[in-house]
Formats: sequence, structure tokens, C-alpha cells
Amino acid sequence: MRVEPSVPAEMLSAIRAPLEASGAERADAPLLQPLNLLLDLAGEEMRARLFVVQAEGGAESCLRPDFTVAIARQHLESGRAAGLYWYQGAAFRASTGTDRPEEFVQRKDLSLWLGDVALFAAFIESLDLAETLASRLRRVAGRPRLLWAELSRTGQATSDGGTLAGLLAGLSEAQAAALLEEVWALAGVEPVGGRGPAEIAARLVRKAEAATAPALTEAQSEAIRAFMAIDDSPAYAFARMRELAGGRDAALKAAISGWEARLLELTRTVPADRLRFTPALGHAFDYYDGITFEVRSDGLGPERAVAVGGRYDGLLTRLGGAGDARAVGCMVRPWRAWRDGEGAEG
Repeated sequence: MRVEPSVPAEMLSAIRAPLEASGAERADAPLLQPLNLLLDLAGEEMRARLFVVQAEGGAESCLRPDFTVAIARQHLESGRAAGLYWYQGAAFRASTGTDRPEEFVQRKDLSLWLGDVALFAAFIESLDLAETLASRLRRVAGRPRLLWAELSRTGQATSDGGTLAGLLAGLSEAQAAALLEEVWALAGVEPVGGRGPAEIAARLVRKAEAATAPALTEAQSEAIRAFMAIDDSPAYAFARMRELAGGRDAALKAAISGWEARLLELTRTVPADRLRFTPALGHAFDYYDGITFEVRSDGLGPERAVAVGGRYDGLLTRLGGAGDARAVGCMVRPWRAWRDGEGAEG
């Protein structure tokens, strides 16, 4: 684990100032977070980057990898209709092996990268795919490894989901969980690792659905790959999206028109030549379901963003909140935005 450099208190205070002035309240999150919930949101591939703690009895937790989920849960538990929060503290993720020492850079080399998860769903709709296939693609959009695996599965559907997964696929989640519990009881199996029958059954059902769902044609797969490869000025990006879209493109066109209006306002404060748009703009957790953004430094490169954030309305619903909930947040890494020594800029 690499510890980030310290930042002077006055720099942190300058970053907090606009948040405090807006009326945001300070929030905090417990150091230990439920492992199962985070794996559901990020996928099993994230486990290798989490610091897992196993309590007596087998229940697993992990050191908080971010604050978003924890703060969202706290807000829902408070029963408040709305809230504005700021938070500060360490997050814990294992190194990917590609991390380099941080460098302090001047803020003059920053650019704003934009994306929108909802555009992917609108693009998929334009292709007029079978609903089971479209649903599968939307579900894995935030998990690149699973998405590319789906894009590689062209031609006829397969049936390699497994016998148990196939048996559960025709049942509701409640029925599948009950059947799995019965099988465990007959076999004398005790689950470990904190995952219950409902969660395991749901994963098996999704596996079976993926194995038996209609597959993409070569042309559809190539169109989606080209869509996800867009990475250019907003004007070019939107033109390319329109070019790649299928016949049912009304929702996509409406979404792009909304973005074009939004950018007219944005360019009043951000120079147009410092704006980029890429539909594949991603994050470690796939709870983002709308606009996403990153503030990047030319000196640090795309892997070490200065700030990241976006909309995650659906996260609150997944945590038990109201279906019409709205949420947006961001994280600033001040040690990447501050330049040490003479000529430092805040």
C-alpha cells in the first residue's frame, strides 16, 4: 500500500472552503465497510484490491475503499429527504502494480474529461437488440472485463452456464434462494465468507442468463466497440455517436442534444480546448449511472486523476432508498493538485 504525500493544512482548507460556504456538513465513514455490498457494486475482480478483515464467525469486512457508498448509507439511515456533505480522510486500495510516486504539478495543465453512463444505454437501445441481451450489456457497462467478454461472444448463444445455474434460471430470485438453501441442507453444507443463498442464487441466475442469451452479431459488436473507443472533443464525439447509432436512436439523439446545450454553459468557465468526451470514462465502482467526469493533469497522466465524480442516483435505490432519489458526488486528491516549492499554486 502506498501512502499519499501530506498536504499543508492551508491547502486543504482552501479546497474545503467552497463546500463549507455552500452549507455542506462534514460527514465521516467507519473504517470497516461490509465486503459483500462493495463486491456487489464493483464485482469480484475488485476483491484483490481490497484489504479484507474476517471477523470471528466468518463475516468479512474491508477497509473503506472509498466514501461514497458509506455516506449514501448514512444519509438513508438518517431519514432526511436531502443532504449536502463533505468528507476528508484516507481510502484504502491495494496497488495495481502500475502506480508511480506522486508528483506535484501546477494547476495550469488541467483538463476536464466528461462521460455519461446513460448514453451507453441509449446507444444500446438504438441497436434494437433482444431485451435479454440489451439488459446484460447495460448491467456490465461499468465493468470493462465483463463487457469485452460479452462483445467477444458473437454468433449463436451457448449453453455453458452450468447445470445448477440452468435449473435456477427459470425461478424467481426468492424461489432460487429457497431451492439453494434446501440443497445445502440436504448436503450438510454451511456457507462461508458471508454470502447468503439469495445473493449466490442471483449470481447463478445471471450466469445462466448470460450463457443462454442471444449473442451479438459481428456488426453490432463492432459498433459497440467503436462507440466505447470514442475519445475526442465533445463536438466530434457527439457526431461519431450519431454516425454509429442504429435505427432506434430517438433517445440517443435527445440525450446528445441535452449535452450540447449543457456544454454551451460549461464553456463559459472551461476553455473549449481543455474539454474531452469519452463514453468509456469509467470508475472502480459501477454505481455511476449518469454524468461522469475526471479532472486530469497532463503531467500526471490519465491513470492519476486530480478529481473524479459523477451522478449515482440508482445507488440510493440499491441501498433501499426511494426510487426517485438523486445523488451526485466527487472526490478531490489534493496532493495531485498542489505543487510544492517556489511558484506553488493552490
